[in-house]
Amino acid sequence: MPTKAAIRAEAGRLQALFQDAGAQVIEADILQPAETLLDLYGEDIRARAFVTHDPLAGERMLRPDFTVPVVQMHMADGAEPARYTYSGVVFRQQEDSATRASEYVQVGYEVFDRTNPPAADAEVFSLISRALEGYRLRAATGDMGILMAAVRGLDTSDRRKRALLRHVWRPARFRALLDRYSGKAPVPESRARLLAEADPMARATPLVGLRSADEIAARIEALRQDSQDAPISQGETELLDRILGLSAKSPKALAALQEIARDMPSLNQSVATLAARLEALDGRGIDVGALDFEASYGRTSMEYYDGFVFGFYAEDRPDLPPVATGGRYDALTRVLGQGRSIPAVGGVIRPALLPEGAP
Repeated sequence: MPTKAAIRAEAGRLQALFQDAGAQVIEADILQPAETLLDLYGEDIRARAFVTHDPLAGERMLRPDFTVPVVQMHMADGAEPARYTYSGVVFRQQEDSATRASEYVQVGYEVFDRTNPPAADAEVFSLISRALEGYRLRAATGDMGILMAAVRGLDTSDRRKRALLRHVWRPARFRALLDRYSGKAPVPESRARLLAEADPMARATPLVGLRSADEIAARIEALRQDSQDAPISQGETELLDRILGLSAKSPKALAALQEIARDMPSLNQSVATLAARLEALDGRGIDVGALDFEASYGRTSMEYYDGFVFGFYAEDRPDLPPVATGGRYDALTRVLGQGRSIPAVGGVIRPALLPEGAP
């Protein structure tokens, strides 16, 4: 593990490189309002956040990352286009591993630019790749937008699509729902008995939870309607499984997705975006022929990623978290923009995880 002085020095080198690329240096408060952030982070981050209470300001959180605060700052008064860089400590509880730090330095680069999103993706990835030159790292890429486009294009109810999209980042739950919606898994026996009753609330016990009787009845009615929907076809399920299992070098992955898109037209725009991104990466000197693409990559990461995702890993330390991660989060700007939005993509590097031997 490098010393704190060495980590600070490397963080300074990285941030200087991002500044040279045109980024404006910004800072974010260490204490952040908890309510907004807890709603936006995925389950992993929510469970590991340090949350405290201020008598005047209410619940506060030690920042678990920089992206959400940076988006809040930009959507409040940022110019367009904009490029930002930051460096500082983030905080996360580590219940599963005593060897992982609960506070560590992140250095990041964020781009808000609606001109050409695939080119912005390539800019962020290639800049971080260049910043890490000389280290023995493996890059992985994916695209959450492809799987989300596939789900939106299914020939099934909007209710089912919303449920699948809500659990895209929870692979086990997503699979359980897909199996049930396609008829591969039966409705649980207890639920089937409940839905078969003419008035499921007739023998209800006194309410002890937070839901009202009307809310419970509405949920039961939604489940009843869902049980009456036709199953997702075997053909569509097989196409989804092909996407979920796709792992190949980027050109082969693109060809496979183009073939799938012939039977699933909802993929056309996302696949075209992937093709444009690979072309832009090639133009920036990235060897796309050697670049790994995994269609399921990023599904256990923070839930605000909705497009391109990537990570860099130490080749000889697969047990370590990724040295760098990033991706596109257009939907997050809509949530925080109060009616406004802008395409946005960024990435962070953890200097403490860089392999020994400076570039």
